[in-house]
Amino acid sequence: MIETQLQDAVLLLEDGTLYRGKAAGKKGIGTGEICFNTGMTGYQEIFTDPSYFGQILITTNAHIGNYGVATADEESGKVQIAGLVCKNFTNDYSRPMADIDIQAYFEKNNIACIYQVDTRALVKHIRDKGAMNCIISTDELDVEKLKEQCKNIPSMAGLELASKVSTKEVYTMGDEKSDIKIAVLDFGTKRNILNCFVERGAYLKVFPAKTDAAEILKFGANGFFLSNGPGDPASMDYAIDTIKALLKLDKPMFGICLGHQLLALANDIPTYKMHNGHRGINHPVKNLVTGYCEITSQNHGFGVSPEAIEKSELVEITHMNLNDNTIEGIKVKGKPAFSVQYHPESSPGPHDSRYLFDQFIETVKKYKN
Repeated sequence: MIETQLQDAVLLLEDGTLYRGKAAGKKGIGTGEICFNTGMTGYQEIFTDPSYFGQILITTNAHIGNYGVATADEESGKVQIAGLVCKNFTNDYSRPMADIDIQAYFEKNNIACIYQVDTRALVKHIRDKGAMNCIISTDELDVEKLKEQCKNIPSMAGLELASKVSTKEVYTMGDEKSDIKIAVLDFGTKRNILNCFVERGAYLKVFPAKTDAAEILKFGANGFFLSNGPGDPASMDYAIDTIKALLKLDKPMFGICLGHQLLALANDIPTYKMHNGHRGINHPVKNLVTGYCEITSQNHGFGVSPEAIEKSELVEITHMNLNDNTIEGIKVKGKPAFSVQYHPESSPGPHDSRYLFDQFIETVKKYKN
């Protein structure tokens, strides 16, 4: 173990609960909303998923760092989490394709970590108490001072974060000669989502989050994709207005995660802050159209109101979570627009839901012709 891993560190929750452990990553402080992911693998994909921006992550898997870090596994250009809490943090890895160890990776990305924490007890605590803000500190260990700093952490409810992680410039992917042109509204998209479209022959033009409908329409897209991303969807009036304008064109539209929530909001279905959210790669979802169950990868802290959908004349439910009956998919009645709350690109994770990309591409072809 390297010297920095022998330093003391503390984790202080908003409700005053304190955990002590050892420090890894950069020396300093990390703040944000605490959440947990139950995936047994894929820590690097999780760290670099823009949907985690502004959050302190607990990994329930006992070992982090044991297969190193590889550039090919990144879902964005940098680590997006605000800090990490784990049981075992190690630099020893045996995967030949790994580029560097996790300590060097965290130092490079300025991420603080606390390990040797009883993550089982911690997850049980926030499972019961709900999501809350927290602070990791690897240098300042005075609890009273940390409590004062913790009071200044903004609540995730009402927080607009998508524009902070979205691309700043328009860019393209795929074969520009393709007859399938998809406009991507980037609210914090994962790279593998875009890869799933390109692999199916689509040509993508990716737009910054706050691009208006008029600018997007200049591309002449055959369909629109609404990406995943962080923050409270109800705070994103700019995106809701754009989606409303694009829906009027009756062209195919597909949303994932935050994009799913925004599609609901554009159809007057409100969202709400969940007690803990869903984060992992083993969540069972039922497709109400086919009757089949699929095991899914998930990462979200907000949901779509089931009560509002039941009363809606605009939207119908297509997918349901079998653990808690939350809404996992919707379709806009009379329009080729649909969305899911989970992540069909799931890398790593189950590929049960990859059919949704095929479904969208086929819909684009149908409406194009």
